[in-house]
Amino acid sequence: MNIEWSASELNFRDEVRRFLAENLNEDLLQAGRLMSSVYAEHNAAMRWQKILHDKGWLAPAWPPEYGGCDWTPAQHYIFASEKAAAGAPPTSPMGIQMCAPALIAFGSEAQKAFYLPKMLSGEHFWCQGYSEPDAGSDLASLQMSAVEDGDDLICNGGKIWQTHADEANWIFCLVRTSKEDRPQKGISFVLIDMSTPGIDVQPIIGLTGEHIQNQVFFNDVRVPKANVVGNIGEGWTVAKYLLEFERGGSAYAPLIKVRLEEIRQFAATVPSDTSASLLDEALFAAKLADAEMQANTLEVYELQTLCLLSQGQSPGANASVMKILGTELQQTVTELALDAAGRFGNSFQPQAARPGGKVHYPHGGNTNGPAFSAIAPLRYLNERAGSIYAGSNEIQKNILAKLALRI
Repeated sequence: MNIEWSASELNFRDEVRRFLAENLNEDLLQAGRLMSSVYAEHNAAMRWQKILHDKGWLAPAWPPEYGGCDWTPAQHYIFASEKAAAGAPPTSPMGIQMCAPALIAFGSEAQKAFYLPKMLSGEHFWCQGYSEPDAGSDLASLQMSAVEDGDDLICNGGKIWQTHADEANWIFCLVRTSKEDRPQKGISFVLIDMSTPGIDVQPIIGLTGEHIQNQVFFNDVRVPKANVVGNIGEGWTVAKYLLEFERGGSAYAPLIKVRLEEIRQFAATVPSDTSASLLDEALFAAKLADAEMQANTLEVYELQTLCLLSQGQSPGANASVMKILGTELQQTVTELALDAAGRFGNSFQPQAARPGGKVHYPHGGNTNGPAFSAIAPLRYLNERAGSIYAGSNEIQKNILAKLALRI
């Protein structure tokens, strides 16, 4: 595997750097710096989405005919790395990175023509309707029903942990249209307008005081059958395809390495009881070095996956491996940040952040201690969910046992 960038790739890197330098104003950079979860503040994310859309770089992984970029896998990785290094806020992945690939692969031409341009423009803002109170990692046990009634489906049931359902005007849902001999059968993938009568969105306030998650209830919600992606009863195939993009559709290492460098720089300014700075404490320095080595290892694995993609091969089980390694290392990074935050990290100060949702339990405008120390516990609490969402890491290990070890 050759991991050195070619001359054309270095030219592309320089083009990306120029674009980021010219378009990331201080407000957008501040939104990226003060994120407390994997989601940026909504309005800033939408402004950044418009800038990327105007450039034609919002959905580079899409086929060019639908608005994507005809980039090599290496260019995709360079773009992701440079965005992370520059401190760009992320855009919401629900529509562009998750629902869109499923639509492109399984949707009708009419569906693609209607939904894809509106995803790019931001006219449609999406959330995901997969998990239910009794169907999380065991997703195939979902029970939200959809009964056929002429040209419509009548949907009843509930979904939980819906990110930004309070902001979204569309939701892609898995619903049960029939009961078969296997739970994976009889599931349909359907697109639902959130303004449809019978939909009720209730907030779930996280440990950080942020309103990002929601529970959504459906009471006799009428959805046209034309909104079913693929065939009725065959939604499990669509769902599995989408989950590959949710679990391994982006590189973890670039942002992790940026976070580790932030910790290193901050720790260098923190005096220690026994040494000049926290970096001089042997235990902390060893933990930081170990995390940096893990990040470098993960980056090599992600580059190996790039090589497979560049040869036209499927990443296969790599998506699950990346999800396990990436989310667990993200948690390690937040633990290191909390160590560096010291006593200031003991305070609950959500007002110091620019989170991906409204902050409940406000504590006024003042912040006690450096912003780094105030945000560290918020990120720590948010990242506890990383090894659970998108299919828990235990489920990913089961997938690996089946695909790679043939168990």
